[in-house]
Amino acid sequence: MIETRPDTLIPNAPGERHSSWLELFFDLVAVAGVAQLAHLLHGEAGWHDVGLYVVLYLAFWTCWLSLTLYGNVAAERTHAPALLLGMFGLTVMAAAVHGVQEGESSTAFAIAYAATRVLGGNAFGDRREVLLDWPTVSFTAGAVPWTVSIWVDGPARPWLWTSGVVIDLCVTFFLSRERLLHKLQQQYAHNRRRAGAGAFTSEDGAPDPGAMVTVAHTDTEHLAERLGLFTIIVLGEGVYQLVESASEAGWGRGLYLTVPGAFVMLVLLWSLSLRRGRGGIPCLADAAVQPRPLLALHCFVTGAVAALAAGLGVVVEHADGRLPEQTGRLMATGLGAYLLVATAVIGRSGSGGLPRLLAAALPPLALIAVVGVSDGVGRHPALLVWLLVLALVWFSAGTRDSRNQASGIDG
Repeated sequence: MIETRPDTLIPNAPGERHSSWLELFFDLVAVAGVAQLAHLLHGEAGWHDVGLYVVLYLAFWTCWLSLTLYGNVAAERTHAPALLLGMFGLTVMAAAVHGVQEGESSTAFAIAYAATRVLGGNAFGDRREVLLDWPTVSFTAGAVPWTVSIWVDGPARPWLWTSGVVIDLCVTFFLSRERLLHKLQQQYAHNRRRAGAGAFTSEDGAPDPGAMVTVAHTDTEHLAERLGLFTIIVLGEGVYQLVESASEAGWGRGLYLTVPGAFVMLVLLWSLSLRRGRGGIPCLADAAVQPRPLLALHCFVTGAVAALAAGLGVVVEHADGRLPEQTGRLMATGLGAYLLVATAVIGRSGSGGLPRLLAAALPPLALIAVVGVSDGVGRHPALLVWLLVLALVWFSAGTRDSRNQASGIDG
């Protein structure tokens, strides 16, 4: 039997619960993972490298999220071994990123991913709970192509990984809570019959407590904090990229022009995502938000910011020369995607009026588009950075007085 509870999307009282030491320790693996994924975009990164980055980032983020949601729901009843085993799996994934392009460690990455996904799903199964807020936690069908890829070598492997990611996306966005609950009820009743037990009753016909499965709900305040911490980790990777690249570069005019601009960009992203946002989503209000769109936006935004952070490292590394061909396009695409999300969030709230929002958003988006298509601008380090900073400053200033916060996003 699937036992439902009233929806608990109303945030808990402020300060009621914060991340535990175990959760903070678990997040250390995200630091390593984001750093390794950023290396996929270094040097002469082509669109194949960008595509691989997207697939691996989605895989890493999905595993991290599955275990994060488990800790969110279980709270003080979280089993430390489950999180620590998941942390080990994510560590293997992070270590394997470096050799995935050459195929040296792609098998290890696939094994670690499949095992960690199953671990995240079983963590809820062991608690006899299902989470409708993010269906891919309970439905791990997306891990099947990754498992198959263990025995498949060559060009077919990345396509199998991509199909696994697509399955997860379809489950997330096309499987409603009602359909998911119905499928779970059918599946659980079928499993009970195959085991020789009544679907929902004990031998004497009375309700069987052992057949009860609870629909779990996320603690939205705690979840927003966890997502914000992940965003801080991604921004921290940007700071690390600056320091690492600057430490190996010559202290000349190019470095003095690019590093301040790169630092200002990270500060502006921090301000929009965390000071004026919620859960790392730029310009999102402190209001009750449906978890599914919140998590989808978080994945999209942090992936874009992580790509920007990797690009900043390349910019500083080539401060006195010309950038690789794709760097400017990659950074313009990442920042453009970020500002489009922020614009949509503000527009959803209706705050400040449409004309004012368009005046704040269209000029920086147009500037970013010009940067992305212009080979000359996109390959000049200092000019690229400061034009992107100008776009961020324009948007930030233009939305500052329009309440710049959405009242919520519906599922």
